[in-house]
Amino acid sequence: MENIRNFCIIAHIDHGKSTLSDRLLQATQSVNERDFQDQILDNMDLERERGITIKSHAIQMLYKFENKDFVLNLIDTPGHVDFSYEVSRSLAACEGAILIVDATQGVQAQTISTLYQAIDNDLEIIPVMNKMDMDSAMPDEVEEQIIDLIGCEREDIIRASGKTGEGVDEILEAVIKRIPAPSGDPEAPLQALVFDSVFNVYRGVIAYFRIFNGKIKKGDHVKFFNADSEYHADEIGNLKLKMDPKPTLSAGDVGYIISGIKAAKEVKVGDTLTHVENPCDKPISGFEDVKPMLFAGIYPIDADDYEELRASIEKLQLNDASLTFIPESSAALGFGFRCGFLGLLHMEIVQERLDREFDMDVITTVPNVPYIAHLGNGKIVEVHNPSGLPGPNDLDFVEEPMIKGNIITPSDSIGPIIKLIVDRRGTLRNQLYLTNNRLDLSFELPLGEIVFDFYDKLKSISKGYASFDYYPSGHQQAKLIRLDILLNGEPVDALSTLTHVDNAYRLGRRMCEKLKDLIPRQQFDVAIQAAIGAKIIARETVKAVRKDVTAKCYGGDITRKRKLLEKQKKGKKRMRQIGSVEVPQKAFLAVLKLD
Repeated sequence: MENIRNFCIIAHIDHGKSTLSDRLLQATQSVNERDFQDQILDNMDLERERGITIKSHAIQMLYKFENKDFVLNLIDTPGHVDFSYEVSRSLAACEGAILIVDATQGVQAQTISTLYQAIDNDLEIIPVMNKMDMDSAMPDEVEEQIIDLIGCEREDIIRASGKTGEGVDEILEAVIKRIPAPSGDPEAPLQALVFDSVFNVYRGVIAYFRIFNGKIKKGDHVKFFNADSEYHADEIGNLKLKMDPKPTLSAGDVGYIISGIKAAKEVKVGDTLTHVENPCDKPISGFEDVKPMLFAGIYPIDADDYEELRASIEKLQLNDASLTFIPESSAALGFGFRCGFLGLLHMEIVQERLDREFDMDVITTVPNVPYIAHLGNGKIVEVHNPSGLPGPNDLDFVEEPMIKGNIITPSDSIGPIIKLIVDRRGTLRNQLYLTNNRLDLSFELPLGEIVFDFYDKLKSISKGYASFDYYPSGHQQAKLIRLDILLNGEPVDALSTLTHVDNAYRLGRRMCEKLKDLIPRQQFDVAIQAAIGAKIIARETVKAVRKDVTAKCYGGDITRKRKLLEKQKKGKKRMRQIGSVEVPQKAFLAVLKLD
């Protein structure tokens, strides 16, 4: 066990985590040149294109140092705030972490929040300054930030470059020297933490785990503590670039188990794996059921594709256990599903994957956060859908989810950022100067306020320099109402939203204006109205496309023209009574991006 090192890499998005992982794999010859490609641990096309890690990965490297053979288990982590629970479980499976900070950008919001999680798990931190080969690198300034952040010595910080490979040997040496070997008793009952799972079409769910105590052998009868399900270990082994089967794994090892599990729901990230005959006393702490933070309806564009969409979402769920869905129907869009997501990025990825992997064209409704409605008779209802909000006669009050957020920003854009937070009903908690011109702002904000375009606004205000991170912090009572959009007097349920009283008029006005531009002109006038209950608060009209019926009247008496116009007017009136208005897909998307 003294020759094993388990570590992960933590960093803000786009600080060069995957590129540095590539250099580590090449330096330890864990991947041959023929199999190598850039960002080798990111195996989804989407991850490569966007330059983000969506699914965490684990890989074992063998390294000879001072004539001893060491086993280095690298557990890569996703970089986005939506996947913070997965990051926390990956951290719990390690003894150390490489903290990567971009030498051109300095410490960012997510660096800090993930670092605090790592410190809570008592991990040994190895600070690395990446992208040292770039002309815009500010090594001395960024070094000061890192020293302020973790209180290390200047010589502890390794200067590296994922592009050129500079500093990679120093990182490997630091991993061996600074990160402690795993502790644990190989003779104790089996206790292993499941930190990730993937789905294989032929073999079912493959769970990745780290053993804290005990041993596991091929063929053992094992169970998952929280899922309360039992299986036989058909195959166990180490995670190299390809799976490497082994007869036994012991305390300190990181490996995988295949046991013919059919549904990803049965393997929960953070669960504890143990033997059925001789179980451990208690599970590893920190397990949570992943809760969706955001709900939106997903509908097929063609109603006949409903079953196909169900099959596609089910297949997607096998790879992504944090996606939840239940069937629902809408008067405007027909049959579809109410899906729960971890956040906006997660929702975007699911849409993209449905399109790419299953060739499904879908309409996504306005996303909502889950609200808690307290009824007059004492009952409590969780509301995921605007149409599910009880009427004002039954409702006592509504609670909305809150978040605690951190923004790290250059001090010259502090004024507009504070205005943005206050406009979104936020309260400022603290301001902390990290350096002369960099500030850390702490604040509380309703989760529903960041759903629309908070992140885009923040980036444009700060010219792209501000970074944002948040975590949930309970619920708070709020004055919420349902805003309906009516087309020719008919409500379009897919465009209904739950919003705060103060925002209702502004949002209704903007939605009407946006829809006026997007709904194609019909043969009759289309009234677009925003309503709260029976009260209309905003209206726009899409004017009718009119045929020039008087073109053929040249000269003559005015009554001839009047007669033709009256005839046209009657026709338009009849048409309005029976005509229906199609809302194009881009109208639903544009409502999300109201500026």
